[in-house]
Amino acid sequence: MAGCLSVQQLAVLPPWPVSFAVAALALASLAAWRSSWWRYAAIFLAFAAWTAGQGERAMQARLPSALEGHDVRIEGRIVELPRRRGGDVTFVFVPDAMPSEARGAVRVTWYRTHETPRPCERWSLSLRLRRPRGTVNPGGGDSERVALLRGIVATASVRASADNRRLGVAPCADGWRDAIARTFDDRLGPHDARILKALTVGDTRGLDAGDWDVARATGTSHLIAISGFHVGVAAGGGVLLVRLLYALFPRLGSRLPRSLAASVAGLVVATGYGVLAGLGLPTVRSLLMAASLVLIGIARRRGRGAHLLALAALAMLAADPLSVLSSGFWLSFAGVGFLMLCVSGDGRGWRARVLAALRAQAAMSVALLPLSLYLFGSTSLVAFPANLLAAPLVSVVVVPLAIIGCVFAAWPDIATVPWRGAADAMALEWRVLEAMAEWPGSRIAAPVTTWWPVLLATVGAAWLFVPRGVPLRLHGAALFLPLLWPTRAALPEGAFRAWVLDVGQGLAVLVHTRNHTLVYDAGPAYPGGDAGAGVVLPSLQALGLGSVDALVVSHGDNDHAGGAHTVARRHPGASRWAGEPERSPLPSAPCTHGVTWRWDGVSFRFDTVEGPAGRKSNERSCVLVVDGRAGRLLLTGDIGHASERRMLTDLPLSDRPTVSTMAHHGSRHSSGTAWLDRVRPMLAIASAGWRNRFGHPHPDVLARHRSVGAIVLVTASSGAIAVDFPADGMPFVSREWRRPRDRYWRE
Repeated sequence: MAGCLSVQQLAVLPPWPVSFAVAALALASLAAWRSSWWRYAAIFLAFAAWTAGQGERAMQARLPSALEGHDVRIEGRIVELPRRRGGDVTFVFVPDAMPSEARGAVRVTWYRTHETPRPCERWSLSLRLRRPRGTVNPGGGDSERVALLRGIVATASVRASADNRRLGVAPCADGWRDAIARTFDDRLGPHDARILKALTVGDTRGLDAGDWDVARATGTSHLIAISGFHVGVAAGGGVLLVRLLYALFPRLGSRLPRSLAASVAGLVVATGYGVLAGLGLPTVRSLLMAASLVLIGIARRRGRGAHLLALAALAMLAADPLSVLSSGFWLSFAGVGFLMLCVSGDGRGWRARVLAALRAQAAMSVALLPLSLYLFGSTSLVAFPANLLAAPLVSVVVVPLAIIGCVFAAWPDIATVPWRGAADAMALEWRVLEAMAEWPGSRIAAPVTTWWPVLLATVGAAWLFVPRGVPLRLHGAALFLPLLWPTRAALPEGAFRAWVLDVGQGLAVLVHTRNHTLVYDAGPAYPGGDAGAGVVLPSLQALGLGSVDALVVSHGDNDHAGGAHTVARRHPGASRWAGEPERSPLPSAPCTHGVTWRWDGVSFRFDTVEGPAGRKSNERSCVLVVDGRAGRLLLTGDIGHASERRMLTDLPLSDRPTVSTMAHHGSRHSSGTAWLDRVRPMLAIASAGWRNRFGHPHPDVLARHRSVGAIVLVTASSGAIAVDFPADGMPFVSREWRRPRDRYWRE
């Protein structure tokens, strides 16, 4: 693990042939090194080199930059389960051949189509290709890392063509998963079937943002997604079937020991279930542990839990060393390892077993709390009681009934009986979880940016739950204190910070004074989510900004207002203003010219100038001016030349250095010469998508800004951009999230 993990801190990897040669030499030298420390060093070096080679080889397999934006006809097959959101379909496509040296899978989006691609189908498609690239923000997901993990070498959109056609279909496991999922929908209805599909075949397409929010708030996400927990239930079913068979035919024991037959049957059933569920990381980890147990039994060896866990980790890292980039890897192995360390299997009788189960659940809830804060920026204190309720019902009732129904999926009338029982039990449980999701402490957020507080807190959790006899166990709680330390020094009076977030082709800005936070726009909504949930809220959590005091939606266009509803729902106490209140997703006051307020020595003022009726939506954008003691921030929305001309006489001149967002993402119809001569920004930031179809920011606009001495940054190239406005001194860019390039997988 240490060898694989060490490579992930690098920004550049050596050529993959060199890495593979080093790995081979390190392994070959193991026999010659008799010192245990030298052997550990050789193993560390071998796995570090093996990981570096795999990472560099995966990066070299990506689409060459020279082919971005080109249309190419490609034949291939669809894998995994396609997702439809409205009129758009997204799926993973494995081409028979790719242009140039690219090799791997392509994530394809087919916009506004009536076609219904299915798993296992072969298609001929005209695709416009791009390298995998996503937004980079504080606390946000890393889609480029996910692409590396999943072997995605390009993204693409389907181009309109009469030659786009289905070539045929062949049987495959994903096709069986899709067929079972559709049978669920037909028999139970999409709403009642959505969670059962996730539990049985790993189909999460029916779960919406509200479902995932409930799961996260109650700490039950691991029960919904296919995990080792469900694999264990499936394996237990195989063991029970063999025991029943041996009870009916005792003579079988003279030919094959019952324990060995039960182990093999459990592994076979668990493997079949894992294939049906899509072989996710927790599933593979559980199958590897089960296989280790069976092999040890066949070899007549005794293996402890720690040995099985180590063998599973070794097998997984040898097969896929990049799996250390997955949060599921750390949650899986940390959770199982912690249970082995802290929960004893001693004790007899039902009372001892109940106490052991309670202790196990409490240990898991506390032990994974710091890791969850580090990986996701939030955790839940409701997880312990929620899992005490949910885990037994899911393991004893829901999953067994759902699996039994899948066995009889070829006879839907028979399968419907156990499925209906599982759906009713799950619906009852879900109503309780929805209520628990609103309990205090269900959504705890804390910014954790370094690894050492997480390590200390995890050691503290182990100290709390180690077996009796270890002294001062309660003192382990003190090691959680570093998680509560503030990561940022308090701002002085008159100072503030701003973050222009990377939301693609849209705008979202956070402004923070000493004790208050404002959100200006919240990025776009898109099929399956919005930037409010995917970018703004995680950034607020990661930066430790607390509650939102004001939400301003510059105007009603989707790229500015799409995520506002999500932000307002999470922060209902925030004051709301909008440039187009009639188009606002929530009731809002108009941002009228002259409205002012003051927070912590920083003044806020709307300088919007009302024009004649019937103005374009962009021209009705709120213009917000934030004046600190030593600098000014000008947020301009999508105003164009008409609004700029109206505002020239009303916008007060400033003797402070000015930082401005580039109006309308750098459109050539904004940022006129007269406007820039009056504003004279020292820094201009364009919030625009990478290779966007509008060509923002326009070269003429960039030239006009530079002619007045402005430094220009673009979120597509810089990622999120943080600007500090100190109480005295010039404003300065404190961080660009995409620069310098600090990870080898990042564009």
